[in-house]
Amino acid sequence: MPLIIALIIFLGITLGIITFFLVKSIIAPKQVQTLFKQLNNGKAAAVTRGAKQILAKNPRNVDAHYLLGQAYLEQNKPELALMEFKAVNQIGVFEGHTKEDEFRKKIAALYERFNQPEEALKEYLLLIKLQPNIAEYYLKAGELFEARDNSTKASNYYRKAISLDGRLAEAHQRLGFILYRSKKPLEAKSEFEKAIKNDPSNYTSHFYLGKLQKDNHDYVAALLSFEKAQREQSLKIRSLIERGSCYMNMNNFDKAATELERAIKLSDDPGSKETLYARYFLSLCYEKDRRFDNAIEQWEHIYKRKPSFKDVAEKLSQYQDMRTDDHMKDFLTASAAEFVEICKAVTTGPMGLTIRDTSEIQNGCQIIAVDSDTRWRNAKKLPKLMWFLRVPESLGESTMRSLHEKMKKLNVSRGVIIISSTFSRKAVEYAESRPIDLVSKDELMEHLKNIDFAAL
Repeated sequence: MPLIIALIIFLGITLGIITFFLVKSIIAPKQVQTLFKQLNNGKAAAVTRGAKQILAKNPRNVDAHYLLGQAYLEQNKPELALMEFKAVNQIGVFEGHTKEDEFRKKIAALYERFNQPEEALKEYLLLIKLQPNIAEYYLKAGELFEARDNSTKASNYYRKAISLDGRLAEAHQRLGFILYRSKKPLEAKSEFEKAIKNDPSNYTSHFYLGKLQKDNHDYVAALLSFEKAQREQSLKIRSLIERGSCYMNMNNFDKAATELERAIKLSDDPGSKETLYARYFLSLCYEKDRRFDNAIEQWEHIYKRKPSFKDVAEKLSQYQDMRTDDHMKDFLTASAAEFVEICKAVTTGPMGLTIRDTSEIQNGCQIIAVDSDTRWRNAKKLPKLMWFLRVPESLGESTMRSLHEKMKKLNVSRGVIIISSTFSRKAVEYAESRPIDLVSKDELMEHLKNIDFAAL
């Protein structure tokens, strides 16, 4: 009797083991296959339930973890999906329905999404080993090496991607950017042009091609490139600023101001680097057009956000007199014809000279005058060459040299420069050893106080 009982127990255990393996080898795979079909049909909730049932019986079922991760992705639960995919990675056996390459692409994308670049890079390097002829994997690896500031490795992977697929515009664009930063403009230009040829909507390439064209003083081509780059929302403000800069270099300050005003209007961050530069360039346009109130307004905006930005503090200090002295403001903002009349009034009034000739010059007015003193009737009156200049910056030595050359040409023995700013140290040193008198802003302000603006 005990023998019979033992035999029955043995047969029961054997039958249980056989049943377990039948379930594992036949029923479970069929259930997994059904779940894959349900996943393809968009039944994420059913897949979630089914995968959890399988995992309750076999926690190391790779297909069930993968299915559950996929179902979580469909239900917009990426954090849970990544947990399941990590479980797949830990098990690391791909003998069922789960394809290793598809899985690694998905987990790599999730690692990138959750800012785990090192893990993502490992996955792309594994994908390259699995499928060494797919250009996209080299491109992704290159991007991640570039994010680690390893430009050499990034370049190598971009070049490999291009060798596998020469039409891969993003690889050309990213390689072009590295070459651009490495000060290799000709090679960079070639890559950007290839990117655009293969994908005209690669607006980053349009933008940096425009930068290269601008650096090469090809402003017309650059304007067109920046116009196309504007179609990318993230590049719109920067493209408008670059277009404004091109117009400034072309001395078209009205068009430059229009582009820069648009950039400022589109910006939603008053303190951003782009906005500050847009305001600064715009202020220079206003300054060139003698719209000083508008220029000062821009400098004040910048100073409020970043007092140390470029020479803004100096600009505000420089124009402080204009804001408090109406005569200086009139001197700086007068039209060309009005400005000549002011200069003539200063010459004949406070400076006590008689005008022989008047003409307009760049940024100012030229007057040839002689001393009005008639006490010595027979004395020869020596002419003076006078330059009244409206310039915002400190005047340098080069202007002194230009005046001296003009004096020689006109056979004038003495020169005078009257400016609304200051003289550089080199300019002062140059004038000290030559017959040139310097009248800076403070002295000019005193002269302006002594003329009758109402009579002009």
